[in-house]
Amino acid sequence: MTTTLLDSNQKSAGVAALVMKNEEAILAEWLREMSGSVRRSDLIKDSDLRAQGTQFLRLLKDGLETGNLSFQSSVWEKMREMLTELSRNRAALGFTPSETASFIFSIKRPLFTQARQANKSNADLMADQMWVITELLDSMGLYTTEVFQKSREEMIRRQQEELLELSTPVVKLWDGVLALPVIGTLDSARTQVVMESLLQAIVQTNSRVAIIDITGVPTVDTVVAQHLLKTVTAARLMGADCIISGVRPQIAQTIVHLGINLLDVTTKANLASAFSLALKKLGITFVKETQQKS
Repeated sequence: MTTTLLDSNQKSAGVAALVMKNEEAILAEWLREMSGSVRRSDLIKDSDLRAQGTQFLRLLKDGLETGNLSFQSSVWEKMREMLTELSRNRAALGFTPSETASFIFSIKRPLFTQARQANKSNADLMADQMWVITELLDSMGLYTTEVFQKSREEMIRRQQEELLELSTPVVKLWDGVLALPVIGTLDSARTQVVMESLLQAIVQTNSRVAIIDITGVPTVDTVVAQHLLKTVTAARLMGADCIISGVRPQIAQTIVHLGINLLDVTTKANLASAFSLALKKLGITFVKETQQKS
């Protein structure tokens, strides 16, 4: 067992020495390898790419000098931090997963070149060092791809949440009257956003009446109706009366056909009628002025 550990340390130390002795040559060839679409000079400056390459080689040498080739071990923590930041930044910039992983895989050839030149008379040592390089860089490449994918998924999730918030604006129609126009299909996730937006607006404006306009909802089935009822109930618990507007003839027929109970909910055919009713609930009336004849 001890002999195997020593051999591993020697192989790792040999590659570390190669990197330290030939850093400039490795970096120059590496930058040439990262050409064309992989290099993406339209998304990242050459100076930044060189700085990233220099940092990578320094961390690679430091990790190899420990003799521990397990990339998940603590000795590679700084390298993992660097690759995590690099992957997230490239995901945000618009790189593809393959372009991001190529940052790692494209250094194989420069390292192989140095291993061949340093071990021309020792084929076994050359093969050992190449195997160390391959295993380690493959682990790094897989790690980079995983971090990139998670970062991209987080970005998509945040964008979806932002779109949900933008698609459910709460509008103040009058002092004490809010309107929430709903466009598109209501599902569980969106209902939660609708409820949170509406309840927060009720608290902030101290409104007494909230109008939920479903003119832009294509169809109302049992699920959608249940979501609407939950929103109405939540608003009532906050002290606000709810009116559902935009109930078209087709939707009314569907509700009746499905046997959905909306008897406790005030509904109106359009937003204007709902707004008029809301003002009446607040005790506000309008009187039309008549022109006096001269």
